[in-house]
Amino acid sequence: MGIVGTFAGTLNPTAHAMRRSSLAPLGEAEMEVLQHVWTSGPSTVADIHAQILQKRQVAYTTIMTIMKKLADKGYLTYEKEGNAYVYRAARPPAEVKHSLLTGILNKVFRGSPVELVESLVTYEALTEKDRAEIRNLLSSLEEDHDDDAR
Repeated sequence: MGIVGTFAGTLNPTAHAMRRSSLAPLGEAEMEVLQHVWTSGPSTVADIHAQILQKRQVAYTTIMTIMKKLADKGYLTYEKEGNAYVYRAARPPAEVKHSLLTGILNKVFRGSPVELVESLVTYEALTEKDRAEIRNLLSSLEEDHDDDAR
């Protein structure tokens, strides 16, 4: 096995992420790279760079810097294999989405899920299909809650 850790200097691949109570916010490019790692699984900078080049021009060094920052923030771990570093997601997508959304919920909507949903429904161009899916989700959650209460 190679060296495992994050660019924060720890040898434990999860220690850096475990110190944080919530994940640091992500920029658009960071989220794009993280999405590619989630989809592709273990990846080198070259792997992710090649995928992003299919959609837009970006320097290899830019992707390398973003992946280092994602490791430092606790979103990725890495392991040296031969001459390359192989990056892996440190947390599953659902956990990251929940953490980021909770941060927005608390900072922007004062912890009110009702205000968040109201803003989404009021200001987003939701299709009728979107609205139906939201209604079905709420109905399903209510049914699950009713089943749990029994």
